[in-house]
Amino acid sequence: MKRSTALLLLFAAIPLSIFSFSHATSEMTSTHADPMKSGQTEVATLAGGCFWCTESDLEKLPGVVDVVSGYAGGNVDNPNYKQVSSGKTGHIEVVQVTYDPKKVTYEQVLDQFFRHIDPTDDQGSFVDRGNQYRPAIFYHNDEQKQIAANFMKEIEQTGIFKKPLKTELIKYTKFWRAEEYHQDYYKNNSLRYKYYRYASGRDQYLDEIFGKDRVEKPVTLREIIDKTKALNSVKAYTRPSDKEIKAKLTDLQYYVTQEEGTERAFQNEYWDNKQAGIYVDIVSGEPLFSSTDKYKSGTGWPSFTKPISSAYIVTHDDNKLFYTRTEVRSRFADSHLGHVFDDGPAPTGLRYCMNSAAMRFVPIDKMEQEGYGELLSLFEK
Repeated sequence: MKRSTALLLLFAAIPLSIFSFSHATSEMTSTHADPMKSGQTEVATLAGGCFWCTESDLEKLPGVVDVVSGYAGGNVDNPNYKQVSSGKTGHIEVVQVTYDPKKVTYEQVLDQFFRHIDPTDDQGSFVDRGNQYRPAIFYHNDEQKQIAANFMKEIEQTGIFKKPLKTELIKYTKFWRAEEYHQDYYKNNSLRYKYYRYASGRDQYLDEIFGKDRVEKPVTLREIIDKTKALNSVKAYTRPSDKEIKAKLTDLQYYVTQEEGTERAFQNEYWDNKQAGIYVDIVSGEPLFSSTDKYKSGTGWPSFTKPISSAYIVTHDDNKLFYTRTEVRSRFADSHLGHVFDDGPAPTGLRYCMNSAAMRFVPIDKMEQEGYGELLSLFEK
């Protein structure tokens, strides 16, 4: 289905003068030389549905030098938009991404690409339907092919897209630059582009997959992959019943962990603890933080630059105050632990500000007998 057909009713109510462009311009097309051998930049050729949207999203990635909309994979030389839209030439709408490999890797380009498309639909993407809109990666060499294949396999293992990937791996042969009015369409026809993008359903789909805060707080697929691997590799812990938790904890511990409370600064057990060891969840025993990452923050609460493993940590937005904070909870016990802030020291720049009442300290000489012997490596120089 052509975009002009799918959105005809939407645009009918908008003054035509806003969107006017020369028909003659739409028939202009030219080849685009392959700059892979320039020595300073590299190229990725990617298909993710409407090239207006794909171009817009990939140009936002730091390290990308240029993104050009065009056509690839067909059997007709020098095709125009009308021919490609018919679906009879075998071409796919693509973007050719020129990037600086010193600033961004090929996998990172693919990461940005996959986080802005639907890679599971081989009949098109969103409102645009047909083979010319199907997702594909045109690999320029064997290295790109292997990186893409491995990355897609890892993505599928996370289950993030809920369905199998149907993104094709196709050997690159030739790229045909699209008509000039298609280039930087989101900049040159911003109002029409915004209406088209909203009507396409692309952002609604991406919000469903990655969350509505994906733009303000982007999480890469590589981070999701690594966290999934970490979770699958760590020991599982069990959350006791509510009755057992109530009987086990002191009033303060219960208030902090189960009612999301906060203990008093400088009047808690571990804010100034300097012993070597680990801090575990008071409810489940899952290991949370190590003394090797503890530092004196001056806040009056135990503070750490990072957790022992991200697999034991879950974060959520906390809007209880007049501003948004990031709450930290344990994964298995779901205990409220504290909050994490971005004003910490190197190497992470983070401050995990925890409640002592949510944790139990296990000194290094007791770790083996309490079942944490595998974490003694944290203290090896």
